[in-house]
Amino acid sequence: MSLSIKFILFQVLIIVPFIGGYFLRGRVPETDSLAKKIVMANLVLIEPPAIFWSIWGLSVSTDLLYLPAAGLAMVIAGFVLGRAFLPLLKLEGRSRATFIISSSLANHGFTMGGFLCFLFAGEKGLALSAIFVSYFIPYTFLFIFSYARRAGSDESGAGIEWYKYLINPQNMPLYAVILALLMNLFRVPRPDILFPVDLFIMISVVLYYLTLGTSFSFRDLGTSLKENALIAIIKFMILPAAAFMILDRLELSPLVESVIMIQSFMPAAVYSVVTSILFNLESRLASGIFVVNTLAFIILVLPVLFLIYGGSLL
Repeated sequence: MSLSIKFILFQVLIIVPFIGGYFLRGRVPETDSLAKKIVMANLVLIEPPAIFWSIWGLSVSTDLLYLPAAGLAMVIAGFVLGRAFLPLLKLEGRSRATFIISSSLANHGFTMGGFLCFLFAGEKGLALSAIFVSYFIPYTFLFIFSYARRAGSDESGAGIEWYKYLINPQNMPLYAVILALLMNLFRVPRPDILFPVDLFIMISVVLYYLTLGTSFSFRDLGTSLKENALIAIIKFMILPAAAFMILDRLELSPLVESVIMIQSFMPAAVYSVVTSILFNLESRLASGIFVVNTLAFIILVLPVLFLIYGGSLL
């Protein structure tokens, strides 16, 4: 697949479903309920088979241990940088926590980072990106949710227990990672059959952005310019620069290094919006940051990544 076709495909699979979801909002009964069902179906039925199959086909090496470590290091660094930049902003209370969470969580999963790794490096790229993002469940549910719960002081969130999130059907992608690694560990051979990983990935991305479009509102774009500028500096400058300097001192396989570098550029995550809603933080601020940061990524950063990695990493 040529570089131009990859770029066009990426744009189409994101922008068209997002616009479609936006126009469905209010025109389809119980849109929010439908969106939640689509997301759950994606997490339970579509993502896990693709992740399981692609990781099962990997050759396991010690380099793989650096992937979740790098993912965790990036989101922790984002959290620290968000706190460090607070004196530059006039944010108080729940807005401060919302900004910090948006600084920390990044779109490393199927909806951006994982999909790009798949386009650039095929099934192997998808497998490595899934291992990279395995930090997400423990970090988000054990740390970010605890932080958000304290900041929001919301009674509905105060009694939430972390184990209810760890043992949940929505975590099927994580379970798929663990199961596939076990299959590799015990040297269970993967059947030599055709499995349409690319079709599963494309369906997953389309469904995710369709549901994101149903929750979008133009009023969310009214977020302060300074907040968005600082988030962009963290996501698109500081974290990639730090990743490059650290990787330059390590001796990892070129593909593992490329996946880590691609993921280091990812914009703010939609889960920062989910967290703000769940724990009564500033959801409009989180939504505005997510949308503006994603647009900045698509317009300014994505073309550069395609020039660097779009040819092929295989």
